[in-house]
Amino acid sequence: MVVLPRGVLVIVGVDLPDPAVRLDAPLAGQWKTDGWPLVGPDGAVNPATDAVKTVTAVRRSLEEARVEPMPVGTVVAVGPYVSQVHQPTSDLNRGVRILHPEPRNLLTVARELATYGRPCTVAQARGILAALDPDYAAEADLAGEGFTDAAAPSVSADSTTLIPRVPSPQPSAAPAKKSGLRWLPTGAAVLVALLLLTGIVYAVASSGASDDEARNTTSTRAESSGVKVDGFTFEPRGAVSDTDCAAHAYGDVQVWLERNRCSELVRGRYESTSDGKRAAILVAVLRFPETVLAGELNTVAEQPGSGAIADASTEGTPWPGKSKPFFESAAFASGREGNSLRLVQAVWIGAPSTPDDPTLGRLAASALEIPAPA
Repeated sequence: MVVLPRGVLVIVGVDLPDPAVRLDAPLAGQWKTDGWPLVGPDGAVNPATDAVKTVTAVRRSLEEARVEPMPVGTVVAVGPYVSQVHQPTSDLNRGVRILHPEPRNLLTVARELATYGRPCTVAQARGILAALDPDYAAEADLAGEGFTDAAAPSVSADSTTLIPRVPSPQPSAAPAKKSGLRWLPTGAAVLVALLLLTGIVYAVASSGASDDEARNTTSTRAESSGVKVDGFTFEPRGAVSDTDCAAHAYGDVQVWLERNRCSELVRGRYESTSDGKRAAILVAVLRFPETVLAGELNTVAEQPGSGAIADASTEGTPWPGKSKPFFESAAFASGREGNSLRLVQAVWIGAPSTPDDPTLGRLAASALEIPAPA
């Protein structure tokens, strides 16, 4: 267990029988390494089950203690080595990361999952530690580890919803024959966390000021008038502009943005009505210094399962009103205009959506014609 100034991480270890190039690791379902099913000595096919139970127990303990409602993330550290881990987007949205526990990977995950709106105070941290471990000795210098002496005002709405992110691929390792699967004992996972705790806490705490500055590069604007395109009326629900494009993407789209320059990302929210149902539309406009970059990203984004741009609700800015759209199964459309690229996602509000829904597809395609924000 790792308590950070902006979140709590539960780290669980899993020892694979051999190194692997690819690990398919759904939170609920059969794990596979290089296409081989993994089965534990007790017949279990998914070691993440225990991790989910542990996180549930941690959250319950924090709720019962009525302490600061920090986000609780899950890290499943797999070894001896895995080059690529593939997780469903829905699992990433739940704050679960499955990875090979290299220091850089753990530091990245700590920054992704520790997303509370403000650093918790020393007193709040002690309350959290006491709730998780009643025998905890409070003599530690928590102020020196990034916890503040007094509560700081939040610069954004508090949220425990997380940006989905796919770990960058590591150098490939040769696949080997598969045998049984062994779960690492809890003590081993705790040891991994303790060995890296000092560096992670320091890095996350020291980045707090820069994170706050980065938030200042984000501007939000509200809109009111509807936009009519192809018989649809798109009602604006606000827009947000950012200079860090990769931070608001996931999947292969995020990986590409991390490796290439992007000048600005504008995410516009819209609602429309069709067939008597309400739809939520997310229009992402990405601007690049070179036209060729827009074309390259468009090629990546059009591939099924390649990721997309995340809605601001995953970062603590709820969708206006009582609507809570989920874009995991959205219909998709993309379009280029000079050095800009538009990526549109459309889903039904309060009803199931599918990527091949014809009406949602028309809504997404029509939304490409909405005038771009300045």
